[in-house]
Amino acid sequence: MDMNLFSLKGKVALVTGASYGIGLAINTAFAAAGAACVFCDLHEDILQKGFDAYQALGIKAHGYVCDVTDEKQVEAMVARIEEEVGPIDILVNNAGVIKRVPMTEMSAEDFRKVVDVDLTAPFICAKAVIPSMIRRGRGKIINICSMMSELGRETVSAYAAAKGGLKMLTRNICSEYGGHNIQCNGIGPGYIETPQTEPLRQEGHPFNHFIISKTPAARWGTTEDLMGPAVFLASGASDFVNGHILYVDGGILAYIGKQP
Repeated sequence: MDMNLFSLKGKVALVTGASYGIGLAINTAFAAAGAACVFCDLHEDILQKGFDAYQALGIKAHGYVCDVTDEKQVEAMVARIEEEVGPIDILVNNAGVIKRVPMTEMSAEDFRKVVDVDLTAPFICAKAVIPSMIRRGRGKIINICSMMSELGRETVSAYAAAKGGLKMLTRNICSEYGGHNIQCNGIGPGYIETPQTEPLRQEGHPFNHFIISKTPAARWGTTEDLMGPAVFLASGASDFVNGHILYVDGGILAYIGKQP
C-alpha cells in the first residue's frame, strides 16, 4: 500500500473555528501531513489566541476574522484565501455553538441562533468553495457532526436538530457533487476532553461517571483521537468514501449500557 495516499502535501485546508480545541487539533494534523493551514474565527482576540497556539506548535497558519453565518463575509474570505494562500482543497466545517436549555424554556431566537451557526454556516461555507472544487475536479469537505446527529438528549433540542440536519446536508452534498470528484463526509465526535468539558470531567462529577460508564472505551476522547480520522477523510485514501459519518465516540453509539 502506498502510504502517500495519506499525504496532504500541496493542499490548502480551511478549518472554521480552529483557534483551539477540536479545530486546532485537526489543523495540526493537516500540517503534519503537509497541508497549508488556514483558520477563521469570529473575533480578533480569539483569532490571535489561535495564531499564538499555532506558533507554539511550530505551524505557520493563515487566519481570518469571519462570521461564517454571513454569506458575504464568507465569500470575501474565500476570495482572499485563494489570492493569498491558494484554492481551498479541504474545508472542515468545525465552528459550532450549543445552548443547553430545556426546549419549553428556549426562545425561538436562541433556537435559530444554534441552527444558524451549526447548520446554515456549513451550507454557506460549502457553497462558497464548491465552484472552485468543480473547476479543479477535486475537493474534500468534512462536516463536524455529533452523536446528536443520531441521538436526542434533554436540553439540546436546537443542537440535535442542527446536527441531524448537518448529517443530511453531508449526504446531499455527496449526492449532488460526487460526480465532480468531491467527497463530503462527516466526523461525529463522542465526548471529548476540551476546555469546555473540563468542569464536567472532575472526579466525582455525576456526568463524568455517566459518560465513562456509557463508553465501551471507558474514557473520554481526546482531540488527538480525531486527528487520524480527519487526515483520512481529507486525503486520497478516502476518494471512494462519500456521504459517510465517521463516529469517533469510543463505541457509545454501539452500546446499550450495562445492566443495572
